[in-house]
Amino acid sequence: MELSDFYYELPKELIAQKAMVPKDHSRLMVLNKGKIEHRHFYDIINYLKKDDVLVINETKVSKARVCGRKLTGSAVELILCKKLAPKRYECRIKGNRIRLGNRYMFGEGLGCEVVARDNDIFTVEFSSPITKKLIDTLFELPTPPYVKRKLGSDLEYQTVYSRKEGSLAAPTAGLHFTPELLARIKQKGVKIAKVLLHVDFGTFLEIKGRIEEHHMHEEYFEVSKAAADTINHRKGRLILVGTTSVRTLESAADANGKIIHQKSRTSIFIYPGYTFKNRIDALITNFHLPESTLIMLVSAYYSREKILQAYQEAIRQKYRFYSLGDAMLLIR
Repeated sequence: MELSDFYYELPKELIAQKAMVPKDHSRLMVLNKGKIEHRHFYDIINYLKKDDVLVINETKVSKARVCGRKLTGSAVELILCKKLAPKRYECRIKGNRIRLGNRYMFGEGLGCEVVARDNDIFTVEFSSPITKKLIDTLFELPTPPYVKRKLGSDLEYQTVYSRKEGSLAAPTAGLHFTPELLARIKQKGVKIAKVLLHVDFGTFLEIKGRIEEHHMHEEYFEVSKAAADTINHRKGRLILVGTTSVRTLESAADANGKIIHQKSRTSIFIYPGYTFKNRIDALITNFHLPESTLIMLVSAYYSREKILQAYQEAIRQKYRFYSLGDAMLLIR
């Protein structure tokens, strides 16, 4: 495989800059055993059946982004990735000439110094502990670089069922659900299994070199006993919401496909040629960036050729792409 096998041209005007209001009014492309149907997301209920199990990721995006300036005046953006101590964090930094010893200033008298580097991850020492009050005052939700506007509200980039903070990006397939739609799904007899995977920037890092040699950053996940039991003892189909739910269940499954309840970390990388442990009957997902690990995962699940053909049809039909865009339902 070559990286270029997962490339497609996308007109910039199709990159969604706003979430649809209401969220479940986004468009839905359905790939049903190879055939393409055009629907709206609220039509998803018509593809669900009694006793199906719908798996959702309850992670919540953390306020981890803060903007400031270098002492020389140039702008800088910092995103907290991992807490090492009350004042020390691993971070991603966007700015000019990032070097050890660089100092940055933010609001409320907060400053930091770059003290270590490991590839694209920097360790910084802040001038004071990063408290919840400071985060609520200074920090914002990190958003993808292709979203060129400030969010109207934090709810625009959170799922309605988000519960536990820890993600640096939203599990975007879940952004289309509304409380009313979820209530109708439950009334139909569909069971909801709640899992957790905190999305790290490793999911979005550019692949350099051979696909087979790419290594994902580790991400924390949880599968409760209740979720594992619901999935393992299901009578209906298994329908996953988003690539994060796929990665969670594939990481939590034993060799026979049984889900083991656990709290752990995963660096699983799924690309064509991967043998799935779980029988996944359908997958809800968004339209992903070319040459990304996410388009490779959906290609492994469905078929690279059919996915790229569907993307071309989505471009012709002017679907909205990426995190705040429209959705796909892949039925096998």
